[in-house]
Amino acid sequence: MTADAAARHGIEVIETHMSWVFLVGEQVLKLKKPVRYPFLDFSTLAAREACCREELRLNRRLAPGVYRGLLAVQREGGRLVLREEGQAPAGPTVDWLVWMKRLPRERMLDARLAAGRLQVAEVDALIARLAGFYRGAVRVPTEPHAYAARFEREHAVDREVLLRPQFHVAGAAPALDRFAVALGGARDALAQRAALGRIVDGHGDLRPEHVALLHPPVVIDCLEFNAALRQVDPFDELAFLGLECELAGAPWVGPRLVEGCARALDDRPPDALLHVYTAARALLRARLAMAHLLDPQPRTPARWPLQAARYVARALASLQAFERGAPFSAATPGDSP
Repeated sequence: MTADAAARHGIEVIETHMSWVFLVGEQVLKLKKPVRYPFLDFSTLAAREACCREELRLNRRLAPGVYRGLLAVQREGGRLVLREEGQAPAGPTVDWLVWMKRLPRERMLDARLAAGRLQVAEVDALIARLAGFYRGAVRVPTEPHAYAARFEREHAVDREVLLRPQFHVAGAAPALDRFAVALGGARDALAQRAALGRIVDGHGDLRPEHVALLHPPVVIDCLEFNAALRQVDPFDELAFLGLECELAGAPWVGPRLVEGCARALDDRPPDALLHVYTAARALLRARLAMAHLLDPQPRTPARWPLQAARYVARALASLQAFERGAPFSAATPGDSP
């Protein structure tokens, strides 16, 4: 079915790099594309089924009640039908859908930011949800220097993509050079976070478009396809969400998230490390933006260089704050950023 045909049937279709998402009334159906990238493999039916099951398991941690189950796409004669698990099969299964409850668009954090209507109480409710999640999250034993080396590997990939001759991202070269210096200074602080057991099986993609400010809030679209990418310091994820909120016009959200979760978790990294986390996330987002142009037929190609430049500028701002501050001084939950 084409997008136009779907629209005529009242179905809204959203395409991402890895999935097609179908919005049908109060329901959402997600179909994974049969694609393979260095960081994921959806190329077989078995792989897509396994990843759908993992998506259910992981997302029910932060969005209970939203993820309803799986639907099998089965061939019956000359047509395709959907069957819930446990129903008698209609025919051979040719694919799987993740079946979700549709969330109200106006309650999504990105929509609240765009409308300029985000309330402090909503952020505080989100802090309570996230702090509870991180408090109970599975701790991931991580060799301290391996954790620091992970950032160095990501930085090497950022550099390789952002400095490609066909790309001209304003400020990329100085931002990458300054980040390399900051990362060198942060190596021991990163290792200490791992040594203290602060690395958890987190969300992996904590962005405003994945947060619904319900009562209580829920967070969807956990990064399910690669466990290593979910193994994070909670304050790395919080810095990422704060970065995205700032770029959406609400710079107050990030500091409130950090301070609220620091009090709830009785843990707070030093300011210098928070600046490094923010710069790392901004450079990663710049890299991912430009990577769209490496596709054979990139969608909206004019969009990505502008987006990358915004993230690079934000990385530079974090690096300037890092350079002005007292690197890796001790911090307590009551300290201000």
